[in-house]
Amino acid sequence: MRISTTSCLCPFLVCLCFIQRCSGASHHVPTKVPSKNQTKLANGETEVHHRPKRGWIWNQFFVLEEHMGPDAQYVGKLHSNSDKGDGSVRYILSGEGAGTIFIIDEVTGDIHATKSLDRERKTHYVLHAQALDRNTEEALEPKSEFIIKVQDINDNAPKFPDGPFVASVPEMSEVGTSVLQVTATDADDPTYGNSARIVYSILQGQPYFSVDPKTGIIRTALANMDREAREHYTVVIQAKDMAGQVGGLSGSTTINITLTDVNDNPPKFPQKNYQLYVPESAQVGKPVGKIKANDEDLGVNADIRYSIIISEGANMFSISADRDTREGIISLKKPLNFERKKTYTLNIEGVNTHVDPRFSYLGSFKDTATLKITVGDVDEAPVFSMDYYIMDVYENSPSGTEVGAVTARDPDSRNSHVRYFLDRKEEGINYFRVDEYSGVIYTTLPLDREDMPWHNITVMASEVDNPSLLSHVPVTVQVLDVNDNPPEIATDEEVIVCESSRPGQVIQTVTAVDKDDFANGQRFSFASPSQLPVNPNFTLKDNEDSTASIIARRRRFNHLTQELYELPIVVWDGGEPSLSGTSTLTLRVCPCQRHGRIRMCQGEAFLSSAGLSTGALIAILLCIVILLGKLGQPLWGFRQGCAARGQIYGGHGWRRWTIEVQGRVGGFEKL
Repeated sequence: MRISTTSCLCPFLVCLCFIQRCSGASHHVPTKVPSKNQTKLANGETEVHHRPKRGWIWNQFFVLEEHMGPDAQYVGKLHSNSDKGDGSVRYILSGEGAGTIFIIDEVTGDIHATKSLDRERKTHYVLHAQALDRNTEEALEPKSEFIIKVQDINDNAPKFPDGPFVASVPEMSEVGTSVLQVTATDADDPTYGNSARIVYSILQGQPYFSVDPKTGIIRTALANMDREAREHYTVVIQAKDMAGQVGGLSGSTTINITLTDVNDNPPKFPQKNYQLYVPESAQVGKPVGKIKANDEDLGVNADIRYSIIISEGANMFSISADRDTREGIISLKKPLNFERKKTYTLNIEGVNTHVDPRFSYLGSFKDTATLKITVGDVDEAPVFSMDYYIMDVYENSPSGTEVGAVTARDPDSRNSHVRYFLDRKEEGINYFRVDEYSGVIYTTLPLDREDMPWHNITVMASEVDNPSLLSHVPVTVQVLDVNDNPPEIATDEEVIVCESSRPGQVIQTVTAVDKDDFANGQRFSFASPSQLPVNPNFTLKDNEDSTASIIARRRRFNHLTQELYELPIVVWDGGEPSLSGTSTLTLRVCPCQRHGRIRMCQGEAFLSSAGLSTGALIAILLCIVILLGKLGQPLWGFRQGCAARGQIYGGHGWRRWTIEVQGRVGGFEKL
C-alpha cells in the first residue's frame, strides 16, 4: 500500500500482524521494517522516499473461522512510531464489524475478534485504522484501510442438493452402461486446501452398480440383470471431502434404480391341451371361448398375436387378441351342427409381435397349444327347406285354392313333428291360410291382380313338443292375370272435326287401354257397332296395329248447322277369352286454323290469341250486333264502333268487311 506523505510528520514504527493458521496454533508474522526513507508496497517492493514520511505499513490480517474458545480471538496489532509507550496515542478502528465483531485496545493497538465467524457467510471484512493524539485529538497518522480475511476450515460436509434420485436402465444391459450422474457440492473454500475436494464411493448397491470416484457417474457392474427376477434396486452414494482422506466430512444420497423391460421372454401357454364346450346354437360372429399365453414382459414386449394354424379349425373359428387382457378370443365363423360334426381340434399359436433381435439367441418367441372343441346338442327350432318361397295363383280363383306348400323339419336327432301357422302381425293375412300339419297355403278370398299383384306373408313353424322354439320364412305370392277387364277408349278429350274436312280425310287416330297385363291387354281390334245403321258422316278403319282411324265420309261440315256428333266404337282385346267394350266419342265441328300439326277451332284461336276478358268479349258481341243492323251504311260511319277482321254473316249472305276503330280492344293494337 502506498503511504500518503502530505500529513506525515514523524517516522513510523512497523506494526506486526499475528496470523493463526488452520492447525489452530497462532503466531506473529513479523513485518520487515524498512528504513526511514523507504515504504514497503503491497506487492512486496520497496519504494524509496526523498524525505522521511510517516505511514502505516500493513500485511493482511487473518482470523480463523468457527473459533470456539472462551476468549476473544487475537487478530493482530496496530502501532505507530509516534507511540512512545506513554499512552499518549489513541488507536481508533472503523469499518465492517468494528466495535461489534472486531475491537481494538486504544492504548496498545491490539485487535481481537469477539465472535465466531463463518467464512461461508462472509469471506473478509474491510476496516480503517487511525492514530490520534489523546490530548489534542489530532491525527498522528492518516486513516488507512486494511482487510481481515476469514481463514477457512473444513466445517462443511458435501451435500447432494437434488437428491434423492430416481433412475432407470434397461434390463440385460452390458456392464458399464451409464445409469445416472450425481453431483455433490461443498460450501468450503475450493481454493484452499482439500476442504472442497470431493471423492465419490458406493455404500450400497454392489455388486450390481459402481460409481466413478471423480465424476459421480453410476454404471452397471453386473451383466444380465433380469427385471423378471428383480426389478428395483436401492443404491447409496457417498461424497467425501478432503479427497477422501481420514477425517474428511461426507454426505450421502439414495438412488432408486428400476430395470426397464425388454423383450427377453417368449410367450408360454400354461398347458399344452385345452378343452372347450360350445353349444350348436352359438351365434356366428360371437365369442365362444378364450385362451391365454403368459408373457413375463411388459407393455408392447408382451403383445401376442394368436392364430389358428390348421385349416379345418380356421374355416369354422377365428381368434383375435384382446388388447387389455392379452387373451385370445375365439369366435364362431360358421353355424355349428351337432348332427353333422361333434368335435373340432384347433392348433393355436401365440407369437410376440415386437421381437428384439438382440435376444434371438434365446430361441423362438412363440408357443403353441391344442384346443379341443366339443359341440353341444341343443333342441333347435325347425328348419325350412328354403330360405324363402315364391308362389303364384291366378286371380279370381275361388276361396280355398291351393297356392303352394312350405316344408320344415326338426334338425335334432329325435325329429319332432312340426306345426305351421301364419304370422298374425302382418297385413293381408286374411287372403291366405296355412294347414298347420302339411304346410299347404290356401286362399281365403278371391284375389284381384289389378288391385294387388303381389302378396308377402310369413309362415312360422314350431315343434309340437316345444312350441317356444320358432322359426319363420318369407313367402311371396304372385297373383297371375286372367283376362277379366274389357278394353276401353279414353274419352276425356274431344275430337275436332274441321269444317273444311274432305271425304276420306283422317280426322284422328285412337287407341284403347286395358287394366290387364301386357299379355292380355295390349292387342286390340276396332269396329263400329254392328247393330247400328251405317254412319253417313264418319267411318272407322282398324289399322291392325292396336289403333284405329276416324275418317270423314262427306264434306261441308258446318258448326252452325250441327256442332257435335257422337261416334260409338267397339274394341276387342286379344285375351283368352277375348273381351270387348264399347266407347262413344264426341266429335266437335268448328272452323279450324293450323298451328303446326295441331288443329284448333278458329274461334278458340281468336279468343286465345286476343287474350280477351269477359267484358271485352261482351263488347265485341255488341259491336257485331250493331254491324249486322247497319250493313248498308258507309264504312266511315263506324270508325268509333268496333274493330275486327273476318267474315260476318248478314241477311244478304257472306260479305267480307275490314273495320278499324280508334283505341285498343283486347289484344288489338291501336291503329
